[in-house]
Amino acid sequence: MADFIGWVAAGLTLLTFSMRTMLPLRLSAAGANVFFILYGWQAGLTPVFALHCLLLPFNLYRLGELLVARRRFHEARAGAKKTNWLKGLGKNLRLTAGEVIFRQGDAADRLYQITTGEVELVEIGVTLKAGDIFGEIAFFTSTQARTLTARCKTDCDLIAVEESDFIAIHYQDPSFGIYLMQLISDRLLDGMSKKPDVYRQPDR
Repeated sequence: MADFIGWVAAGLTLLTFSMRTMLPLRLSAAGANVFFILYGWQAGLTPVFALHCLLLPFNLYRLGELLVARRRFHEARAGAKKTNWLKGLGKNLRLTAGEVIFRQGDAADRLYQITTGEVELVEIGVTLKAGDIFGEIAFFTSTQARTLTARCKTDCDLIAVEESDFIAIHYQDPSFGIYLMQLISDRLLDGMSKKPDVYRQPDR
């Protein structure tokens, strides 16, 4: 029985090294750990038993991280909207109705999220509300210039995030990256259908 368990553990280890993607790799690695623990216990091999008792929690932890990342990815792709993406990352701003946050052509320096109030994207006549993120498109253009003017339609509380913090959360949270890609795609498609001239790049 000990030999059989050992061969199963060896087979799972071989399978682990043959995997191309991380999720099945972690699953087979955790399975190999379980069988090596049983093998080490049955065969009286203390170093094998101790090693895989240490490796199993590590593989399970990494597996948990992968599953959480996959869940966030699918939630973002399905359109799940998280309202506190930028909470605690930026500077809180309070602006009054009519104040311009940025103008078309300005250099992109911050990303914004509305806490309370409404913001109008002037050139296309779109109104954004609490929870909405804006100012993201300019970061992904070659000129890094604002494509629209954003103006407070009512008194507003905003979170303003510097470019470095925006890039950090973009890389640290995959679901935020997916959310941004969907947001940019939706806004560009909607804007191009309504006001195509606004998004046309100037001749160089």
